[in-house]
Amino acid sequence: MAYSMTGFGRGQAEDQTRRVTVELKSVNNRYCDLQIRLPQVLYALEPQLRRQLQQSVSRGKLDVVVTLEDQSAGRAQVLCDRDLARAYLTAYEELAQTLAPGQAYAAPLKEIAARPEVLTVRRQDQDAAAWAPLLTQAVTEALRQLTEMRRREGAHLTADLAVKIRHLEQLLCQVRSRAPEVVTAYRGKLAARVQELLGQEAAAAVFDQGRLAQEVLLFADKAAVDEEEVRLESHLQALDRTLKTDAAVGKKLDFLVQELNREMNTIGSKANDLEMTRLVVEMKTELERIREQIQNLE
Repeated sequence: MAYSMTGFGRGQAEDQTRRVTVELKSVNNRYCDLQIRLPQVLYALEPQLRRQLQQSVSRGKLDVVVTLEDQSAGRAQVLCDRDLARAYLTAYEELAQTLAPGQAYAAPLKEIAARPEVLTVRRQDQDAAAWAPLLTQAVTEALRQLTEMRRREGAHLTADLAVKIRHLEQLLCQVRSRAPEVVTAYRGKLAARVQELLGQEAAAAVFDQGRLAQEVLLFADKAAVDEEEVRLESHLQALDRTLKTDAAVGKKLDFLVQELNREMNTIGSKANDLEMTRLVVEMKTELERIREQIQNLE
């Protein structure tokens, strides 16, 4: 079953002190367009998030909003770069021995601690890796809800499209029934027109049955739409089969609609008949409704 590109999903994941909320909203788009809004602390997780989303969404514009709640946000950890501190201490000692050899030397701990990157403060909420499991869990739930909504909407669209396809098949049957009558009607109109212009006796002398049959055969060859009818039927069957698959079908449906439109245009251009033209117009109107609907399918 085809899936709609329209849907919404919301997922949450939490532990003792933190909570991640993910909201997904998808709308129609020709390509897969991910618009992600993340708190700064999670920027490093964006590639991972994109991969997870692209496994479930292949088409559509997807707006992603991630929000965080952290009750431990006030806690902080002071980290010491011991190797860097030792390097500063060694440099100070070497400088002291150079300037005052043999004199006692007390290490300036405050000065060493004040050097860049010797001591750093890391808040717990600034550790992206710590948020990763919660983010994955929240996104999984949001995607589940989004997919379910898209599946339900896709089912409604597919059912409606199936009705429209049946209507097109009925119209195609009418076209097939009307096609032979077009030639018969042309023969009658041609004979009547010749008699009207020349009179019955002159028409019989100048425009005999053999000549009339020849003209009718030429018209029948130009107006023949048998091949177009066969291709139309084939494309309609392919359209019906495609709608029943679970894969992303939007692009294939677009192609099939283009081909259907091409065949209908050909029939319309060949049909020198008001009733046939009316049927073609009705088919093209129904096809346009189908085209609008499939823009919502993934």
